[in-house]
Amino acid sequence: MYGIIATWRMALEGISKADSMLKNNESAANSIEEAIKAVENFEYYKSVGYGGLPNEEMEVELDAAFMDGDTLEFGCVGGVKDFANPVSIARSLMHYDANNFLVGQGAEKYASRHGFERKTMLTDRAKIHYHNRIKEITNTELKPYSGHDTVGMVCLDTAGHMTCATSTSGLFMKHPGRLGDSPVCGSGFYVDSFVGGASATGLGEDVMKGCVSYEIVRLMKEGMHPQQACEKAVHDFDLELKRRRGKAGDMSLIAMNNKGEWGCATNIEGFSFVVATEKQAPTVYLVNHDADGKCTFEVASKEWMDNYMALRTAPLVRK
Repeated sequence: MYGIIATWRMALEGISKADSMLKNNESAANSIEEAIKAVENFEYYKSVGYGGLPNEEMEVELDAAFMDGDTLEFGCVGGVKDFANPVSIARSLMHYDANNFLVGQGAEKYASRHGFERKTMLTDRAKIHYHNRIKEITNTELKPYSGHDTVGMVCLDTAGHMTCATSTSGLFMKHPGRLGDSPVCGSGFYVDSFVGGASATGLGEDVMKGCVSYEIVRLMKEGMHPQQACEKAVHDFDLELKRRRGKAGDMSLIAMNNKGEWGCATNIEGFSFVVATEKQAPTVYLVNHDADGKCTFEVASKEWMDNYMALRTAPLVRK
């Protein structure tokens, strides 16, 4: 049995690549890294890697994480500029006894010393998005932060090993140096090969308040199916934030257990995810949720898929 699940439609190409690797008994670690890199390297996915959305000073700062479910080792980077694949840098940090989470210039110095590829990550498309957003903010007082999607994945290989990984450029127009949940163990990701794993996308500041990825794994450890665990964790914490603060930010979580069973829950409209298992070809699902936090899924139609890619690759004009 093998399986891999990821946040958002943008993961489809990477999941398809990982599915082929897992089918040929490749490790969960190598498969998930290649799947994340496929998202990082595609400039039209504007919330991850090359072409990622810049901060308020028009700089692309990237966050990523990698975790091994067998050993519970993890590696994380935050605020990395001008390196091509932050997920690979994060994976390399996983094997040290200390210094597993590096940020900013420290992470960049480490990456340079260890031969990771330097690359200018700010693209012309991202510059247009930035300048258009500046004008929108001036004219309509639109919140600058709208537009942030983390790619997060959980993977199980045929040997029973599990991994999880994340990568993101974070909030659009964020303050320089801002970190969200994506590189934070227990919040943006968590995996235990004896149980399963989970990963998050959404408003990191709120996901971190509840360590929601860890909570889902904890619930699975108590015997819950991944779907039940996702729904309970997301719905309960959404209600808790609203009770305490009057509002809750976007939260969408995916999970897979060590049997290859999977689940997903969200508190927003329009969330999508991708899953592939030994018995299921890579499939994109659209998620609907009700007031009680129950989620239903539908396979994305060809029309939806065509529109998704057309929208993301359409020529941009500076306003």
